[in-house]
Amino acid sequence: MAVASEIKLSSLLKEKYITLALEEKTKNKVIVEMVDLISQSGKVKDRRAFANAILKREKLGSTGIGNGVAIPHAKSPKVAGFVIGFGRHSAGIDFGALDGEKTHLFFILASPESDVGAHLKILADISRLVKDKFIVDRLKAAKDKKEILKLIANAEI
Repeated sequence: MAVASEIKLSSLLKEKYITLALEEKTKNKVIVEMVDLISQSGKVKDRRAFANAILKREKLGSTGIGNGVAIPHAKSPKVAGFVIGFGRHSAGIDFGALDGEKTHLFFILASPESDVGAHLKILADISRLVKDKFIVDRLKAAKDKKEILKLIANAEI
């Protein structure tokens, strides 16, 4: 298992786990759309169980953190390794964000149930990244997946 301090967002987020055209119009359906996206990794062993874990987590409080960003996440025994997905919704959806604004950017995090420390560190790293309004604006305006990856990698330096 990797030491939490060694895990970089740019090492967990791959081009195939990025979509710049989320289509669903509701919170629950966007979550399922994002779970389907990261399920390509092979690390999410049961999509339905993992989607249910995220929906259960959302009932505790929205992961819509404001500034047009949400970080749906969960730890699950049905996840065999860390994976991050990124999605962008051009119109934005009501995700129950703290600021009441529509959410346009989504970072989904799937974590094995056993590694709470690394899960929390990755969440903190994503939160730190999206606290920067300049980075959020650039993620919203990025022309392609490679630009998203480059923005995130450069922010980690």
